[in-house]
Amino acid sequence: QVQLAESGGGLVQAGGSLRLSCAASGRTFSSNVMGWFRRAPGKEREFVAAIIWSGGRTYYADSVKGRFTIARDNAKKTVYLQMSSLKPEDTAVYCCAADPAYYSGSWYEGSHTTVGQGTQVTVSS
Repeated sequence: QVQLAESGGGLVQAGGSLRLSCAASGRTFSSNVMGWFRRAPGKEREFVAAIIWSGGRTYYADSVKGRFTIARDNAKKTVYLQMSSLKPEDTAVYCCAADPAYYSGSWYEGSHTTVGQGTQVTVSS
């Protein structure tokens, strides 16, 4: 079973930056894709970014393109989300996900997706 541990959240002013980390562990860890999702208060969880472990191809939600960057360190089994030019509407709990499902041009939590507990990001105006 995969375990995911997120860190790096916090309070930041609009226009600021944060870097989130997600460390993956577990004896059977063999995920091909890692992703980030977020849930804002009163809203459904939504896709933010994903990266393929092998080759490093990346995917982003339109709302974060050009501001967020997802990266991975294969040796450390760690995925990062560098967030810049943050906006108040980016306020959410950010969760790391192993093996999200790809469907119709985006990524979702599938039946085999493991999601971490999440880390709170709050952007003040």
